[in-house]
Parts: sequence; C-alpha cells; structure tokens
Amino acid sequence: MNKRVKDLLLTSIYLLLVLVGVFLVVTYVGQRVAVIGSSMSPTLTDKDNLLVDKLSYRLHDPERFDIVVFPYKYEANTFFIKRVIGLPGETVYIDEEGNIYIDGEILEEGYGNEPIKDPGLAYEPIKLGNNEYFVMGDNRNNSMDSRDPNVGNLKRSVIIGKAFMRVFPFAKMGVIKHQ
Repeated sequence: MNKRVKDLLLTSIYLLLVLVGVFLVVTYVGQRVAVIGSSMSPTLTDKDNLLVDKLSYRLHDPERFDIVVFPYKYEANTFFIKRVIGLPGETVYIDEEGNIYIDGEILEEGYGNEPIKDPGLAYEPIKLGNNEYFVMGDNRNNSMDSRDPNVGNLKRSVIIGKAFMRVFPFAKMGVIKHQ
C-alpha cells in the first residue's frame, strides 16, 4: 500500500472515530440548548446557552428544585427548561394567594419572582403518579409549565436531563446552582 492511500485511510478512520465520539456524547452525555423567553428569569435569561447533563439522570432521579430540560410535545425541536417543584407520589396545590403546597405543607422556596396570580391546573390538588413531576418556571406569572394543560405533569421518560452549565453569554459562564 502506498503512503498516500495509507494516509487517506488513517485520516478517514480518524474522522469516523471523531464523528462516532461526537454522536455518543450528544446522545448520551450532554446537549446544548438555548433559553428562549423569560420563564426562568432571573435564574436564566433569554438567549442563555446551556449544557444539559444527560448522564446523571441515568444514575438517579430528578430532585426537587433541579432545573430540567424536556421537549415541548406540540412543537418539534423545541425544548422547555423548568424547575422541579413536585415529585412522584406527591400532591401539589396552589391557593388563591399564590402559595404552593406539597402534601398539604407550604413549600419553602424563593425561586418565584412574585406571588402566583394563576394557579392553572393546580387550583385543585394534583396527585402526581409514580413517574410524574410537576415543574414550574421561576418567573411564575410568565411561564407555560405544569399548570398549563399543554404541558401538564411530566413523565420521567420525557426529561432529557439537568441544566448543568451556562456557556453563553461568556460574562455569565458557570455551573448552574439548583438548590
């Protein structure tokens, strides 16, 4: 085999390995998503670019206050980014004053910008199934989340992963704090 053919073969094998590696990382380890809108403000803002950790939820389930990414079921290639509020088996209720209750106890959290004006589906207690999560945006009055019938309770199987790191804008680059 002459040198030119050997070099071409080695370069082709190298490129194939790189492509397979990139495919495996994007499919099983991480993914980049962009924040569109202000539903997670002030934690995340419009046009933030995030890396999503797809691996950790293969080892354990999402926890309360994790920021998760999932596809919007009515629009291809559209992902929602929301905070986990209710866990499997719990009952979620939001009263007329905007207080969130989990199993009858007020949820102590400081992520919401202001009192919730519209409890949506949670105006009556919602009992989550064994593999369901209730998610909300931090900008509670400007968020399409589990209170909306177009989103509803999230099945565990649709959660892609956990928002891990903001990579853009560079001035705000860093690991995202969930708790």
